[in-house]
Parts: sequence; structure tokens; C-alpha cells
Amino acid sequence: MDRLDEIVGIRGQKAIEIVGRAAVKEIGAGTKGIKADVSNLQELDSLYAAIKAEYSAIDILVANAGFDILAPLGAITEEQYDSIFDTNLKGVIFTVQKALPLMKSGSAVVLIGSTASIQPGSMMSVYGATKAGLRNLARSWIEDIRGSGVRINVVSPGPVRTQSLYDFFPDDKRDEILAFLETKSTVGRLGQPEDIAKAVAFLASDDAGYINGVELVVDGGASQV
Repeated sequence: MDRLDEIVGIRGQKAIEIVGRAAVKEIGAGTKGIKADVSNLQELDSLYAAIKAEYSAIDILVANAGFDILAPLGAITEEQYDSIFDTNLKGVIFTVQKALPLMKSGSAVVLIGSTASIQPGSMMSVYGATKAGLRNLARSWIEDIRGSGVRINVVSPGPVRTQSLYDFFPDDKRDEILAFLETKSTVGRLGQPEDIAKAVAFLASDDAGYINGVELVVDGGASQV
């Protein structure tokens, strides 16, 4: 299966634009970044029109756009609900649906879930609900497209040592929380971005050609204890 050019879909925040440009530069020759808000269907249409015009087909689609909002029951706002569901669920639904006409037998879709779908923790109920929704989407979609030869699976990471995780916690509690999260992992460390990337690459590869509709949890065993 040919390697796809990396397509960077983002919501438009300046910080994420910078990260997107850095990723394109790091991946190197043959890579192209396209900015698109996945919750905006017109922008998705423009994204896929550009892909069709330049590449004609999609071999691998990784639906990775998503974010979290911390809000306890009693303080959840309609704006928070709309923004997170628009990106984490609506965005995924239409990212995949609009890509399907460009995908042929042997192609693969990988949805990025989260262990928050089964262990959301305090104030993460809305985020956890969106990630639980991805699991059910995959289980239903493989029936919807039965016989197409396109596979759909989910990778659900636990905490991963990224800048976004680091920035997520308040300065005075960060080290304590990160140390606690490390103790939850049965391999004694937090996940690294490479751990997740390798899991996604496996499910997208021909080596996983008979794997369909699964949720692969990549969290060092933390959610199993």
C-alpha cells in the first residue's frame, strides 16, 4: 500500500497551525499540509476536492482531530457541549463519510479514541462521551460498508507525554499529576507519541488486513487494573 502524504486537519488555532507546519517540515519531501476545520462541512468538501484533484484516492485515513474541555456536572455549558461534539463526533463522522468515495478495497480508517471512553475521570464526562461514541461508530460502520474492503478500527491512547498533556494541568499540580499517571501504567511510564503512531501504523497496514472494528487500547495496561 502506497504511503499517503500527511494531511493536517486542524480547527484553526494559531498554535496548532504552527505545529502543523512543523510536522510537514519534519516528515519531509512529498508531504503536504492542508488546513481545514473538520466541524465545517464546506471546508471538508474543499479538503477532499483538493485531495481528489492531486492524488485521486486515499489509502489511509486517520481521524485524529479532537480536544477536551474540563467541566463538572452542573457547570457544563451549551457552548462547551456544541464545540466538543462538533469536533470529536460530528467532525469524525463527516471526515470519514466524505472520504469514502476516494477509498478503495484495501484502504484503512483509524479513529483516534481515548481511554477516557471507559475511565473518563472527574470533569471529563463530555469528552469521554464523545470518545465512547467513536467506538460505536466503528462497530456500526463496518456493517454499513460490509464487503467494500475498507477497514475501520479505533486506537484509544491513555495519557501520552505531549506538550498538550503538559499544558493541560495547572503549574502547581503538574509534576504530582504526571507522577501519579506514571504509577497507573503497568510498564512504569507514560506513553510516548511514537507508541501511538506505531499502533496506528499497524492497524493501517496490510499486516492488520483481517482486523476490523476493534478498539486497540494503548495505555501501558493502566485501564486493565
